[in-house]
Amino acid sequence: MHGTPHIVSDVMTRTVVALGRRATFKEIVKTMREWGVSAMPVVEGETRLVGIVSEADLLPKEEFRDGDPDRRTQLRRLADLMKAGAVTAEELMTAPVVTVAEDATLAQAARIMALKKVKRLPVVDDAGVLRGIVSRADLLKVFLRSDEDIAAEVRDTVVAELFPAPAEPIRVEVYEGVVRLTGRIADTTLVPAAARLVRAVEGVVDVDCALSGPRRRPDLDPDLPDADTAVPPSQVG
Repeated sequence: MHGTPHIVSDVMTRTVVALGRRATFKEIVKTMREWGVSAMPVVEGETRLVGIVSEADLLPKEEFRDGDPDRRTQLRRLADLMKAGAVTAEELMTAPVVTVAEDATLAQAARIMALKKVKRLPVVDDAGVLRGIVSRADLLKVFLRSDEDIAAEVRDTVVAELFPAPAEPIRVEVYEGVVRLTGRIADTTLVPAAARLVRAVEGVVDVDCALSGPRRRPDLDPDLPDADTAVPPSQVG
């Protein structure tokens, strides 16, 4: 629906392969390979999320397999050394887990990933029950939206709302997600707002806002500057 932001439940993977606390190291490696995933949630009672195991949690076992680290390494990488000796999901998992709610927007999920430096987020409900998982790739799905669909939303939710009576018809063109607005409007102070609103439309890669003010009428306003050019990009924001 135009103007309605996508939420996590729209793009998340709902079929999630999860582990129990007692899953063994080899079982974890085998399952990851079979399902082509790099991380797996750990659940209790088949539903409640308690941790997550990733390839990074498994690698210390191979890294420290052929020798004992020196004292400095032991002190600096104590957590990794403990995982090198782990044999079950409970010992290997990272907990507590950074999660996201089903009704969070994609922008909110992206911010969490960036701030916490994670590649994926388990999706849970208010009771901590695992509902799915969302990855970076899932968040990028909005950029697969067609140019035609983006243009229609820009016309309906930005142009029609901000400029119901333009000085001249406003043209909306979209190519590879880049939106270009051309035409004449009565109030050029609205150009920065238009650019921000267009940029907020899901799937928009960039905005070229080339809107101009009304044509100058020397017979009526001889002292006004010529408004025959678009608002400079520096004023678009």
